[in-house]
Amino acid sequence: MNPILRNILAVIAGLFIGGVVNNILILISGSIIPAPNGADVSTREGLVAAMPFFEPKNFIFPFLAHALGTFAGSAATIKIASSNKTKLAFIVGAFFLLAGIIMITILPSPVWYTVLDLMFAYIPMSYLAIKLFYKKAQRI
Repeated sequence: MNPILRNILAVIAGLFIGGVVNNILILISGSIIPAPNGADVSTREGLVAAMPFFEPKNFIFPFLAHALGTFAGSAATIKIASSNKTKLAFIVGAFFLLAGIIMITILPSPVWYTVLDLMFAYIPMSYLAIKLFYKKAQRI
């Protein structure tokens, strides 16, 4: 397969896989750590109205979804790409970071969570995936 096409497909696959991981974690989060009583988290408006009642524990799964989604997407990109694996993994991380920034503008969250999420859930997770999978991917 053409290396450029393979790299493009690697990024697309990484974004898809990361998105799936993110969505699965968000979907199961409510059954593990329920929203505050009376909160309607099925709509954006309901989430905005409920946000002041959220406790730190309610932010665990959103953070894990962002971090593990980015990690999985970057790892998949490293495994699939034919060259420039580090750059492509960081591109996936940058896409997820951009999505995180957009989500914070759409759905305001506490400042502590915003800082934690933007600083540690995206680019550092791509870096971790590179450190864990890049050498292994080179041997293949």
